[in-house]
Amino acid sequence: MTSGQIDVCATPPTEHQAGPLARWSSARRREREIRDEDFSAFVAATAPRLRRTAYLMCRDWHLAQDLTQITYAKMYASWGRIRRAANLDAYSRRVLMNAVFDQRRRRSDTEVVCAELPERPEPPATTDLHVALMTALSTLPVRDQAVVVLRHWEDQSVASVATILGLSASAVKMRDARGLGRIRALLGEDFTGN
Repeated sequence: MTSGQIDVCATPPTEHQAGPLARWSSARRREREIRDEDFSAFVAATAPRLRRTAYLMCRDWHLAQDLTQITYAKMYASWGRIRRAANLDAYSRRVLMNAVFDQRRRRSDTEVVCAELPERPEPPATTDLHVALMTALSTLPVRDQAVVVLRHWEDQSVASVATILGLSASAVKMRDARGLGRIRALLGEDFTGN
């Protein structure tokens, strides 16, 4: 064979002889697989809690699932940067609360989300407490509602709620007291005594 000609019968290079681009591509693929496994494990561990928190904020399981998916989509987009963060749970709550606030801003004030159709028979007496609490919670402004849910349902400290919502600790305490006061006023003395 003369110089400048390509030998078409020659054997292709093996994996070991592959160039730097092939090695880089293989390393990227392995890195992406590890990242996806980490994210999948995070989702499996936190999905029920985030969905429950979203439900408490919006009172609609379908919307709660949508908000949870929005949270995970936003987190996945920056997972390479945040996956080594100190507190992914707090970060996920913050992203979820931002998604809830965004959804509330987009939704019309006249729109009312109803979990049940009006024609249905009355629910059994065992759910009366749940319905009363959810109705009272839904009357609060969205930021007060977020504070009450995070403080009393998620059992977060004042400092962590302040960090999640971007408020001062005193603002969290004030919103918590105001929200609980409104709930007590709506539910009456019979409820607060039990």
